[in-house]
Amino acid sequence: MKKEKKDLLSGLDPEVRQQALDQFMSGKAVFGKEGALGPLLQQLLEAALEGELAAHLKEEQPYLEGEANRRNGFSRKQLRTAAGTIELSTPRDRLGSFEPDLVKKRQTILADNLEEKILGLYGLGMSLRDISRHIEEMYGTEISHTVLSEITDRVVPAVKAWQSRPLDPVYPIMWLDAMYYKVRDEESGKVVTRCLYNILGILPSGHKEVLGCYVSGSEGARFWLSVLTDLKSRGVEDVLIACIDNLSGFDDAIRTVYPYCDVQSCIVHQLRNSAKYVASKDQRAVLKELKAVYGAVNRSVGESALEAFAGKWTKQYPLVVNSWQTNWDKLSTFFDYPEHVRRVIYTTNTIEGYHRQLRKVTKTKGAFVNDMAL
Repeated sequence: MKKEKKDLLSGLDPEVRQQALDQFMSGKAVFGKEGALGPLLQQLLEAALEGELAAHLKEEQPYLEGEANRRNGFSRKQLRTAAGTIELSTPRDRLGSFEPDLVKKRQTILADNLEEKILGLYGLGMSLRDISRHIEEMYGTEISHTVLSEITDRVVPAVKAWQSRPLDPVYPIMWLDAMYYKVRDEESGKVVTRCLYNILGILPSGHKEVLGCYVSGSEGARFWLSVLTDLKSRGVEDVLIACIDNLSGFDDAIRTVYPYCDVQSCIVHQLRNSAKYVASKDQRAVLKELKAVYGAVNRSVGESALEAFAGKWTKQYPLVVNSWQTNWDKLSTFFDYPEHVRRVIYTTNTIEGYHRQLRKVTKTKGAFVNDMAL
């Protein structure tokens, strides 16, 4: 005898089924606030939860002593779904041992990877308000800032674990630089500037690794000292070459923690700073002669070129000449290494490239909601 095909929706409210069908046939949206799939999904979920509880009571019965466990009414909660927000009745048991799998006890969102999408948007720098508006447009369901905060707060332990993870003992090359972002101060509510300290290292294997990110009010050698001390406590025993900008006292902070580290100040930063003090009519000539200094085949030739540069330009641009002479030891470190290493360490271009990647995903961001969001 041929079996009749079972209608999976036969146990649902006929009116709800008909409303969903009518909306679908008329071309109206069946998802979202006004969609008919919300009530339909509600009935499906409640039927499934009833089935879960029945199976739980049946499975648990042989192991209970004394009075049997039984149903004990319902608890209600708002559940946000891709079909809109629904009021869900979850069955309870008297002993409180029922833990539903379909919709867990404290679960308030049921949508295909919706929580992952929220965390992805948060990671791109979107504010909770922007995320809420985006989710409402995409799914037709409202999610409060409180619920969003609960979701985004789940990444905090993972971020803290990453920030404190053990590191390798030796990094042949390390680049250290900072960038600035706008952040809303939690106490005053005002938008302020925060400095994000980034450290990028290269392992003996040749692979690059972001060692850490730290937030402070401004860039300074003192805070860099605390950053380096943290790296030391996380297992970094030695750094062979540190590539930095021309921040005053930065090299001293590095050698306080890693006394045998070679420090290379960024040539590009030095050139930019020099150009600020040179008249526009002389910039081309000055920069060309400086290229003969840092582009020399070795340190000795570079020093000779610097002497020639000083002899020609000291009278007009004493600040520029003095800066190169004073910082020469830090600017010329790269001459101690082979050509293929020099190209990597004489600027901080490597970490600035990393900064450009960060700015690509945060360029539309007005201000982060707090330091942790940054």
